Amino acid sequence: MSYDGLFTHAMVHELREHILDGRITKIHQPFNNELLIRIRANRKNYQLLLSAHPQYARVQLTNIRLENPPEPPQFCMVLRKYIENSRLVGINQIENDRIIEFVFTGRDELGDEQYYYLIAEIMGRHSNILLVNKDENKLYEAIRHVPPSMNSYRTLLPGAKYRSAPKQDNINPFNFSGDIEVIGKNKKEKIRSIQSQFQGFGKDSAKELLYQMKENEEKSHSEIFNHFLQPYIKNEYQPTLTEQENRTSFTALPYSSIQGEKESFDYLYELLDDYYENKAEKDRVHQQTNDLIQILNNERKKNVKKLKKLKHENEDADDADIYRVKGEILTAFMHKVEQGMDLIELENFYADNQPIEIALDPQKSPASNAQWYFNRYQKLKSRKKHLASQIPLTQQEIDYIDSVLTQLEIASIQDIEEIREELSAEGYLRKQRHHKKKKRKKSKPDKYYSSDNTLILVGKNNNQNDQLTMRTANKSDWWLHTKDIPGSHVVIRSENPSSETIEEAAHLAAYHSKFSLSSSVPVDYTQIKNVHKPNGAKPGYVIYDNQQTVFVTPDKKLIKRLKQNVSNNE
Repeated sequence: MSYDGLFTHAMVHELREHILDGRITKIHQPFNNELLIRIRANRKNYQLLLSAHPQYARVQLTNIRLENPPEPPQFCMVLRKYIENSRLVGINQIENDRIIEFVFTGRDELGDEQYYYLIAEIMGRHSNILLVNKDENKLYEAIRHVPPSMNSYRTLLPGAKYRSAPKQDNINPFNFSGDIEVIGKNKKEKIRSIQSQFQGFGKDSAKELLYQMKENEEKSHSEIFNHFLQPYIKNEYQPTLTEQENRTSFTALPYSSIQGEKESFDYLYELLDDYYENKAEKDRVHQQTNDLIQILNNERKKNVKKLKKLKHENEDADDADIYRVKGEILTAFMHKVEQGMDLIELENFYADNQPIEIALDPQKSPASNAQWYFNRYQKLKSRKKHLASQIPLTQQEIDYIDSVLTQLEIASIQDIEEIREELSAEGYLRKQRHHKKKKRKKSKPDKYYSSDNTLILVGKNNNQNDQLTMRTANKSDWWLHTKDIPGSHVVIRSENPSSETIEEAAHLAAYHSKFSLSSSVPVDYTQIKNVHKPNGAKPGYVIYDNQQTVFVTPDKKLIKRLKQNVSNNE
């Protein structure tokens, strides 16, 4: 489901229950199009998230912690000037549209009471957040500036005259009384008919209304319509997440028209945290790691090309011994060789005197030709020795790059800076000078608890993997890693874990690997005492023995449950 007008209606009710009459304590703008307002209300602290993201625009309370930039953006500074320490006295939905108006009261520079309106407009790629003084009909600031050249209807620039978003022509369903006419030859057209008549009906809501009409054909459309709206009118919600094969939907109520496995939540914001956390986080990570991914992919291509060349040279070097043999045969039968010959056939005393053809340089003497074969043999022999070290080193380089690319796929915003530091230390990135950089706490491995309450730790980058495996873990702890697949180090903090705990830890190893979406992923496990790091090896690279292998298909629900176990154990 999209965040439609009906969901907005439900969200406004939830916001009023939690934060109305609260006081603004802090304002942050962690990302270009997202705002985080801390509010103290009813003796509790809340985080209000307003997002103008083109795909994930929404308004909600949230429990997700977001890291703030060192310097606040302009929009954030303007909000701090006008509404920090003010009181939230109103939360209103504009009709049944996806527009929420927050009303704050505070004092201006002269000490006079002022009302400020923070307006969240959820409109897909046109989403915006505006700070407005309605008494002066003035726009103080917008999170996204829209000049007249982009929108002739209204200008969204600081100091511009405020003009509200265009009003929709369709009907507010909560003010409607009368007969409903659903027109259309097929289901698709009928859904559009409902959406065109009533404000705030997303596709899923219109589909659910149509479903209820079909299931209750003995009743009038108006009767079913009123019944459909009752939970929204009475504010009786049951936030629901529905998992389908190729889609996940969120609704304020369980919709019968959406088939799949349903999960209920106590609050809408908990539902949205669950739905959006990974989606929004991945999008933010992608924005901040594009440059890293491009650099790593380029380095990977170079190393793959290099490895192919080295292996080809190694195949040639495998023939080194034939040059020694030919040199010795030429030396033994030197009396048969004459200068000016370009080819000679002699007896190969290494192969039962079978005839062997030997190419010659007619410009060289017989002795020089023999010496050329000995020199070629020595050169290939030396090259073979060099290749024996270079091929595994190049393969390790590719494996290392693959491991970092995998970590970037599952990284959080907080992990990215540590990965950048690692890549700088390894020479992939230029080291940049930072002036008065705020000291940042190193992140720690992710914690999980198995079904029998055994602690499981998961590394999130290569330096963290090294720290976890080589320093934090005890020799008797158990270590897991996907077999021959880039992924995280996983450690079970137990000397004798149950088979169930080992399998659950294997799920974590598979989930935090390049094959997270695959089935029957092989995961090796062994005790830490069997894991070793070679001298000079890349971060995260280890060798191990005495391992056993288990095959698992990563289960997201299991991963979620293991994560939830943390709160029960700490």
